[in-house]
Amino acid sequence: MSLPSNLATDDASPDWLNKGDNAWQLTAATLVGLQSVPGLVILYGSIVKKKWAVNSAFMALYAFAAVLVCWVGWGYQMSFGNTLVPFLGKPNVALDERFLLSRAFLGYFPNATMIYFQGMFAAIALILIAGGLLGRMNFHAWMLFVPLWLTFSYTIVAFSIWCPQGWLSKQGIIDYSGGYVIHLSAGVAGFTAAYWVGPRASKDRERFPPNNILLMLAGAGLLWMGWTGFNGGDPYSVSIDASLAVLNTHVCTATSLLVWLLLDIIFFGKPSVIGATQGMITGLVCITPAAGVVQGWAAIWMGIVSGSIPWYTMMILHKRIWLLKQVDDTMAVFHTHAIAGTLGGLLTGFFAEPKLSRLFYLVPEWQHYIGLAYGLEMGRAADGFKQMGIQLLGFVFVVGVNIISTSIICNLIKLVVPLRLADDELQTGDDAIHGEEAYALWGDGEKFESKLNSFYGAEEFPQPARKDASAGHVEMI
Repeated sequence: MSLPSNLATDDASPDWLNKGDNAWQLTAATLVGLQSVPGLVILYGSIVKKKWAVNSAFMALYAFAAVLVCWVGWGYQMSFGNTLVPFLGKPNVALDERFLLSRAFLGYFPNATMIYFQGMFAAIALILIAGGLLGRMNFHAWMLFVPLWLTFSYTIVAFSIWCPQGWLSKQGIIDYSGGYVIHLSAGVAGFTAAYWVGPRASKDRERFPPNNILLMLAGAGLLWMGWTGFNGGDPYSVSIDASLAVLNTHVCTATSLLVWLLLDIIFFGKPSVIGATQGMITGLVCITPAAGVVQGWAAIWMGIVSGSIPWYTMMILHKRIWLLKQVDDTMAVFHTHAIAGTLGGLLTGFFAEPKLSRLFYLVPEWQHYIGLAYGLEMGRAADGFKQMGIQLLGFVFVVGVNIISTSIICNLIKLVVPLRLADDELQTGDDAIHGEEAYALWGDGEKFESKLNSFYGAEEFPQPARKDASAGHVEMI
């Protein structure tokens, strides 16, 4: 039977390629990329003090570019390639057209699509780490940190949990879209790196107002909507499970935002916009490991938990626990990503619905991926407790890897360049580091009127006229 011309196979459309899946995967990957550029670039650049706007935004932009080059150079193969050891793949390039155009290890699309999709995840992980370091890290140290952490931390966790050959993957851990691989890793690494880098200048720690809350909301909105691709792309197909994951993502996030907002009103008397944004982020993080394997009512419960427990750890416990007070975590990534990611991973082990797990993992029987709640209901409590145990094991592994690797990396970098900016640079901010400032407001920009920082030379602009009141004529300034 002949197929319509648009479905017929040829050299550019082999018989294993699903055009719909490939189109969605490329779209989902781009949505994830938009979370970083411009999403987190805008959010970071606007949520910090004016003098740190350029540096904060550029830390994110640099990480995005550096990760992608390292990813195709060796990172992808270390995360998803042939096994070197049970927790890491062999480093190798991912640039040859024969490899890029062959079928990916999962899904009905080529390796080029998979590499792009997973590269967006790797990039946002580094950008999230930057959130804990804003306002004081030496940019040259950050330039070294990004490729080193990607190579010696991210790849280990990604291979162990997401690669079918990884040891935790074989155990049956559930991390639908990166609650552990991305968020727990970034939260722990960001907090650890913040400890080694040291705090911001004392004036910045005492008062650090956002320079533009409206732009911050724009960046947050891009982050939220981009999560449609973050969670909707992980079934690697245009499946009903992808639809469920997308809906659960937004329902949980909205619930978490509202819970955080209500707690702010009850305890502090005012509906904080920044607080609501934090609640949004914790909801997105918490649902990520569970998005396609839990029911809608479970997503609501996860939103309630993610909007309340991180709120309590950030607003109450943070002021009481000595260690938390000692580490200057600028964007509170420990609370929004490490705590919320842990909650998501453990709640996934509790709420994972066997039938939904089967849709996602395509296992022939329900021997794995049974949440404790359903294990108790079905008379398979042992399987439910086993799943919770695997989720706990994954938590311990991710935390251990990131504390050790991040500490080693920071101390190695310290041998080459200082981790923290000099005191005079901390006082000045963007102008001292980049020679540029974010805003030129009412005369603040004259010092930038040079050919180096302008598209046009000063002589190309007509000079404004000035009226001489005494002589009754005008002259050129």
